[in-house]
Order: sequence, then structure tokens, then C-alpha cells
Amino acid sequence: MGAPMRLHSALGMLVAAALVTATMAQEPAAESPTLSPGQKFAEQGGAAIYANVCAACHQPDAKGAVGAGRYPALAANAKLASADYVLRLILDGPRGMPPLGGMMSDEQVADVVNYVRSHFGNNYRDRVSAAAVQAARAPSPSP
Repeated sequence: MGAPMRLHSALGMLVAAALVTATMAQEPAAESPTLSPGQKFAEQGGAAIYANVCAACHQPDAKGAVGAGRYPALAANAKLASADYVLRLILDGPRGMPPLGGMMSDEQVADVVNYVRSHFGNNYRDRVSAAAVQAARAPSPSP
């Protein structure tokens, strides 16, 4: 087989491999995690919400990360002593954090606030209720 033929064959195999890879990238892996459908998170309970929503940035151990952005540690964080502080973070999404509370029910927000305040070396015992979350949400503009 001459050099041009080998080059042509090699290019053909490279194109075929690229097409297979692109096709496989479009199909979800069988063992991929279940993602919430639509505009609202489906996870229930503080642990599930943290694991599937918050841990991507704040890390599974809640120790935060620095890289393409800065994701503050939630572990042993004295700022979490204020339940209102944590509630505002989730509802309003200051700085680079998205306002994730808009994608959660009042109960989900309360659950994740209570979870991060009582785990990862945090031992804050006062709890946030779904009613408190509802009261903290910005009122909807009148039509």
C-alpha cells in the first residue's frame, strides 16, 4: 500500500472515530445521574438537594473550591450562624451564585438551608420553616 493510500485509510478511520465519538457524546450514559426535569429541582430533602445541586460548586465535603471561580466553603462556616444569611444566599444568589431558590419550592429551600446549617461541622439548631421561606421571597409584581 502506497503512502497516499495509507494516508487516505488513516484519515477515513479518523473521521469514522470522530463520528462515533460525537454520536456517543449525544447519547446519555446508562449510569448517568438523574437530572431534574424542567425548571424546578425534583430532589427532596436537604441531603439530596445538597448532593445534586450544591455539591457541584461547594464540593461534596462542603469545603469549597478555587479554580475557574471561587466557591466558598460551607463546612464549619461561622456565617451560617444566621439562618437569614443562608436563606438570602439561596433566594437572591449574590455575586456569581445563581438564585437557585427560584427553582425550588419553599420546603426544598428550607430543607437545604437546615441541612447545610446542621452538617459539615456546622451545628446551628434553629430551623428555617417553609413558611419563613415563603415570607422571605420577594413579592410578585401586581399585573
